Amino acid sequence: MADVDTFIAASPALRFAFAIKAKVGPVQDLGQTARGHRRIIDILGGEVQGPRLAGEILPGGADWQIVRPDGTIEVVARYTIRSSSGALVYVQNEGLRVASPDILARMAQGELPPPGSYHFRTAPRFETAEPSLQWLERATFVGVATRAPDRIAIGFHEVL
Repeated sequence: MADVDTFIAASPALRFAFAIKAKVGPVQDLGQTARGHRRIIDILGGEVQGPRLAGEILPGGADWQIVRPDGTIEVVARYTIRSSSGALVYVQNEGLRVASPDILARMAQGELPPPGSYHFRTAPRFETAEPSLQWLERATFVGVATRAPDRIAIGFHEVL
């Protein structure tokens, strides 16, 4: 079974596909609900650029979040991309943002912490009817994200 062990231990490679930069609205803090501390952040629009996809993020999406007691934020964002050719792509992007209490406090004050000072990763899923973009539905991606008070940027990397 050495071949199976080798396969399991193999590290996948990543290939940069595209990045999004989205403007977001202020945090709507719903407070403590039955599911946890709920927040909602509207996605106001943005841009998509990269070697495999370009276009814009349409207004109307949002990020529905749960803030855990330890400060970890579970994110579930849903939004629509319109490609440069006009095709629509539905995105559901789920992930975690983990930071120390100090970094969380700095972010709450509107500061942009240095890269690498916190963990913000996502696992997006895509849906589209456009044949030339159906590769999005057949691949696995990892998003590497950063958050500022009024925007978010995510680099999407295809797992090879």
